[in-house]
Amino acid sequence: MKIIHTLILMLILTASVQAQFVEKSTTVLCLVPSATAAVNTLARHDRRGLLQLALSSATCIAVNYGLEAAITKKRPDGTGQHAFPSTHTAAAFNGATFLARRYGWQWGVPAYAIAAYVGWGRVHADKHDWWDVLGGAAIGTGTALIFARPFAAKNADITFSPIIGGGKYGLSAAIRWF
Repeated sequence: MKIIHTLILMLILTASVQAQFVEKSTTVLCLVPSATAAVNTLARHDRRGLLQLALSSATCIAVNYGLEAAITKKRPDGTGQHAFPSTHTAAAFNGATFLARRYGWQWGVPAYAIAAYVGWGRVHADKHDWWDVLGGAAIGTGTALIFARPFAAKNADITFSPIIGGGKYGLSAAIRWF
C-alpha cells in the first residue's frame, strides 16, 4: 500500500512540475515569433517591415489590454481578473501572422506551431479557457493582417536564360537579392 501512495504522490508532483514548465515555457515562447520577425526585418534592412511590425504589435497589445480592462473575467485558476483575451496568445499569433504574411509560409509554419503551443499551454496551465485563447489568437492575427504586407526586395535581379540543346528546349529563371 505504501508503494501505491508513493506512486500517486510522484504522479501528482510530476503533473505539477509539468504544469509549471508549460506555463513558464509559454511565457518565453510567446515572444519568439515577434522577436524572429524583428531580427528578420533588421537582417534584410526592411525598414518598412519593421514599421509594420511595430504598428501591428502596438495595436495588438493596445486592443488586448483594452479588452482585458473592459471585460473582467476570472482566470480558471483564480489568480486574476484579466483572463480574456490571452495576451500571450495574441502576441504569439501576431508575430506568426506577420512572418507568414511578410516573408512567406516557410517562416509562418514554424511560427504558427509555436503560437499554437502557446495557446494550448495557456489552457493546459489553467491560466485561460479556450475562448480566451481564441480571442487572443484572433486579435494577434487580425492586427498583423491589417498592417503586414508581403515583402518585395527592392534590389532584386531576375535573370532568364534559354535552354537549348540535345533536342530539349526550356527556360531557366533565377532571382538574386542584394
